[in-house]
Parts: sequence; structure tokens; C-alpha cells
Amino acid sequence: MSSSHSPIPLVLMAREMGPGGTERQLVEFAKTLDRHRFDPHVVYFLEGSRSEELREAGVHCTRLPVRSFMRPHVVGAAIRFAAYLRQHKIQIAHAYDFPLIAFGVPVARAAGVPVVLSSQRGHRSLIPSAYRRLVRWTDRLVDGIVVNCEAMRNHLLKDEFVHPNKIRTCYNGLDSDHFSPAPEMPDSAVASRALIIGSVSVQRPEKNLGLLLDVFSKLAARHDNLKLLLVGEGSETPALQARARELGLSERCEFLPSQADVVPSLRMIDIFVLPSRTEALSNSLMEAMACGCSVIASRVGGNPELIQHNTTGLLFESEHPGDLAASLETLIARSDLRKQLGLAARNSMRLHFSLQSSARQMEKIYQEFLARKVNANRYK
Repeated sequence: MSSSHSPIPLVLMAREMGPGGTERQLVEFAKTLDRHRFDPHVVYFLEGSRSEELREAGVHCTRLPVRSFMRPHVVGAAIRFAAYLRQHKIQIAHAYDFPLIAFGVPVARAAGVPVVLSSQRGHRSLIPSAYRRLVRWTDRLVDGIVVNCEAMRNHLLKDEFVHPNKIRTCYNGLDSDHFSPAPEMPDSAVASRALIIGSVSVQRPEKNLGLLLDVFSKLAARHDNLKLLLVGEGSETPALQARARELGLSERCEFLPSQADVVPSLRMIDIFVLPSRTEALSNSLMEAMACGCSVIASRVGGNPELIQHNTTGLLFESEHPGDLAASLETLIARSDLRKQLGLAARNSMRLHFSLQSSARQMEKIYQEFLARKVNANRYK
């Protein structure tokens, strides 16, 4: 293993360096790592908007051009990756998403990397079935699995039967200087503009944005000053846009595409709603809280770990439109409560979910598994 006096080389792996939450967490973590202790490398299949950001931060970046596990080129990519791991004497390999867990974990194990870790950053029911079988197989190969909330820890324990000794929790972190509220407007300006309810997310079925549309349509009939802003794209986007037209919301609902920087959109939103059927630790919810939005989220997954009900936001029972409508009515009627919840949410993100605290926790996890491997080898 590498000398304790030189940075420990490690590789972080994800499918694409794009704008998604997992990719953003990987990139920010790689940039925030203590370079005196760790030398980060990042390996991915597809280039994206964040690749150059990593290079500018001095992180070693390597693309393996894998587009399908069913094509012969995947074997060559695996050989190339194993050679890379040996050449750079990688001590820790950490896969962030299921394509790289399925590919990178067995290659790193075969290449003799001392510590091999995977991540679980969402419910496994969302992973395609073929990949899900591979991910479950890698549970036996890895030294540990890093989850981003206690809800995912419980999911692995109860549903996937992973041994508790393998699971470690490291909450997501964010840059609360970047994700920050807009300058406060005069009360007269606030009173004269529309009240914006919004959500920022990948528009997939599990996000349950149709529920928000249906509830909003009923509220819009009673409140003339409401508008709905939905930011993001995904498989559900055409159906959501069609549903908005059916409900007669064309003038009250705006759809915006995915954005590299969501801060300007979040600063427009007064009440942020996350109506998901399932969640881990939502980056979009954290970012909305950091930007001072008053937030409402379904009581699923890691949402209750982010929101203290009636203190930093409101929680409602998933799939209960009446519960969501009541929460929205409360915040629509009370500007004082919106302001109070938004300030408390902002402070919670700054105190408990900074990039620095997340990076330090992950460094402790890495050091723990390395020390465990050293001790195991000592007694062989």
C-alpha cells in the first residue's frame, strides 16, 4: 500500500459526468477531498459538462468508451481499466452508480485494489432488473457500501439482506455559498407578484409530479396569483405537459428544461414541492432549502432526515393529494411561515450538510476500510 506520507491514490467511478445529482456529488467531493491525504482519479463512460470542471481542479480524468455491456469492446475496456488501476497503484476504488458498480467493482477486485466500495444512492427497485442482479452480486465482492441516508441503510438491511458491518452512511453535501437565497425584495414588490410553487427534478415516474399538477389545478381555481414552475426533463415530460393542457393550466404552468445551474430557478420559487413516491437523499430538496425556499416533501426515504416537520419545512403523506393540498394552503396563506421555514431550512443546510463535512466523513470511511485491510493482511 502507499506510504502514509504521500497522498493515497483513489478512483471514483460514474457512468457520465453530466448534470445529475449523483454526478454532481462525485465532482464536488473529488474537488473537496484533502489533497494532502488523497490523490483522486475519476473514471467514466461518457463525457459531460462536468468533465472539464474536474480537469481544471487538477483531478485525473479518464474515459472508458463503454456504451453497452453486450458488445465485445467491453472486454478491452475492462483490460484497459485494470491496467490503469495497477499503473497508478490505486488503493481505493469507489463506484457511485449502478453501471459502474456492475463494471468497475469486479474489475477493481480482479486488479487487486485493496479497498473496493460501491454506493447506494436510490432505491434498488429503480435499477433495471438485469443491472439489479449484477449489483446484488457485487454486494459480495465489495468491502463496503456507502449510503447517503439512513433510509437507504435500512433498505439494504431489510430488503437486500446486506450485512450491517458493510454499510456506512455519508450524507450528501452542498456548497451553501453558491446555493443561497436571492437578495430580499421590498414587501411591496413581493405583494405585487405571483406566488410561485415549483419543483426541480428529473421528470421520471417516481417523482410523482402528476400529483402536484392535479393539486395545483384545484388551488389555482381558488387563488388568482399562483403559478407553477417545473424545471427538468425526463421520460414523464410529454405526459406532464399534456396533463397541464388537459387541466387548463397552459397560462399558469411553465416548463423549463434541465439546467446546469438551477440556482436562478430556485430563487424564483416561493414554495418548493417534492412529491416523490420514493427518495434517497434528494439533492434538489437540499438545494431548494439552501436557497431559502419554504419546502414541502412527501414523507418517504431520506426526506424526513432533511426536513424537521413544522421547523425546516412540511412533510405530507405520499400519494395523499388532500394532505399536500392542505400543506400548500397553509403556506399560501401565511407569508410569515414561508419566511420562517425558509430561513430555518437555509440554516440547517449550512450547519449540517456542507461539502466540507461530507468530504471529511467520506475520508474517515476510506481510512477505516484501509486500516481494516492493513490489519487483516498483518494477521495472515
